[in-house]
Amino acid sequence: MSTLMELTDKSFDAQIAQGVTLVDFWAPWCGPCRIQTPILEALAGKIGGKAAIAKINVDDFPDIAARFNVRGIPTLILFKAGQAAQQFVGVQKEDVLARAIESAAG
Repeated sequence: MSTLMELTDKSFDAQIAQGVTLVDFWAPWCGPCRIQTPILEALAGKIGGKAAIAKINVDDFPDIAARFNVRGIPTLILFKAGQAAQQFVGVQKEDVLARAIESAAG
C-alpha cells in the first residue's frame, strides 16, 4: 500500500505543476474525510506512476483551499499540468477516481 503525499503551502504549487495530481482537501475533524483516506490509499497503490495522490489540510492551509473555492470537505481536485481538470465534493469511490485519473493521464 502506498502512502499519500502531505502537501503544504510551500510544496503545493510545485507538486501540481507537472503531470497529474489528485489532491484531497481535508481536515482531521472531518468524518467523511476519514472515510475517504483509505480509499485514496488503496487507489495510490493501484495507479502506479500515472498520478500522484496528495492531501492538504484546510485548517493548516486555508489560503490554498480558498484559492480553489473549496467550501466543503472532502473536496478532491484532479490537477493536470497545474490546472484543475476535475473536482469532486464528498466521499468518492475508488473506481470513479481511477477513471478520472486514467482520462487525465491519457
